[in-house]
Amino acid sequence: MLSRFFVNAESAYAHCDLYCGVYDPAQARIEALSCKKTLEKYHASEDIHFRQRCVIVKEQRAEDVKHHLMVLWADFFAPAHFETFPELHELFWKAVHQAGEVKKTVDHETVDQLLSYIEDISKIFWQTQKGRDMGVYPPD
Repeated sequence: MLSRFFVNAESAYAHCDLYCGVYDPAQARIEALSCKKTLEKYHASEDIHFRQRCVIVKEQRAEDVKHHLMVLWADFFAPAHFETFPELHELFWKAVHQAGEVKKTVDHETVDQLLSYIEDISKIFWQTQKGRDMGVYPPD
């Protein structure tokens, strides 16, 4: 029934996941910090139902980290960046896989390592002119 409303609708297409010019590794960092805070609450509680909710939220936020990192990797960084910063591909690979590790465990160290990778990516991001022009939340 609902499909009748869209019979004559035109499709819209976008070439990127975010609006052009809106990129920042802070999005991934915020989600990773959410994982960290959620794990703190998980370990501070003895309520099995609350702890289960913490695990679910942590896993969702870790998946969001992966998404934001993949958008930066695929849509923001260009071949010239990878030439200037040859460690960038491996750094992204490690960070995305570390976010997957965060989904699997309740160990604080996995989140700390993820935050370290995101910080390294952020430092490279802000070194680029494109990052300085497009970044939303510059470091102090």
